[in-house]
Amino acid sequence: MDGLILVDKPPGATSHDVVDRIRRILDQQRVGHFGTLDPLATGLLLVAVGSATRLFPCYSQHDKVYSGEMRLGFSTDTYDAQGKPTSEESACFPDRGILVEAMKKFVGPLDQVPPPYSAKKVEGKPLYKWARAKKAVRPRACRVIVYTFDLKGYSPPHVGFDVHCASGTYVRSLVHDLGQALGCGAHLAGLRRLAVGGYGLREALSLGEIEKLAGEGNREGFLLPLELLLPDTPKAVLSEPGCRRLQKGIPFPAELVLRIIPSGPPSAPASECSPVLRLFSLEGRFLALARPVEGKKAFLPFLIL
Repeated sequence: MDGLILVDKPPGATSHDVVDRIRRILDQQRVGHFGTLDPLATGLLLVAVGSATRLFPCYSQHDKVYSGEMRLGFSTDTYDAQGKPTSEESACFPDRGILVEAMKKFVGPLDQVPPPYSAKKVEGKPLYKWARAKKAVRPRACRVIVYTFDLKGYSPPHVGFDVHCASGTYVRSLVHDLGQALGCGAHLAGLRRLAVGGYGLREALSLGEIEKLAGEGNREGFLLPLELLLPDTPKAVLSEPGCRRLQKGIPFPAELVLRIIPSGPPSAPASECSPVLRLFSLEGRFLALARPVEGKKAFLPFLIL
């Protein structure tokens, strides 16, 4: 069983909890997720099964879209509603115009410090372990990108918002930093992930729905097969000698590729210069990913499934 499951994660569960549940449902150990969601958060979690778990590097850089709610008035040690207050509660809230202008300043490339309770590592140890041990460490700021940060509703102290950001962005930190800039403090009260790359929440299923379909033997109802993954990457079909050569993990000449099917519209030309190719057998099995060898009519496989 190899492929991708789009899960609508429930509140209170960790991403690892979801992975464990899928393992039990499918009686399959090779299961992992592509991008953590905090227990407070709900929404789209990509769960890979079997050989698809090896595609993590291809999915880890996808943009993400969220809908959330923040609470103005005080900050917390976790930057969300599950933490302890770290500031006195304020009742001085900005008017709508000031809030919108402040949010605009958090759009674009940002140097963002990750939350104290997060999996980011300092000296080989996750920040949450330092925080639980009550040891102060100073994590390095990371460059992130926020494409949009839009106000969707304002009923002080509650703020509804949508955010579209690059991978690696902490929405908790975004809200915390906004609260600091406004001078009244803020923390994340709720978050729902709506999209990861080209995958949307509308296609996701609850754990209960997945369990029901699996019990009925309807794998097609919840599992995106391996062959349909990375659809934006051109597809190269190998000859039988090419498939045998591929298993050695060494470069192979371009003449062993029978055809390249572009990922774009029908008018897009098939190119041997695409940065990455999906390699398929004549029978339609997704075998590996490869890159062109610079200066040669050859390809180098770098991830063999």
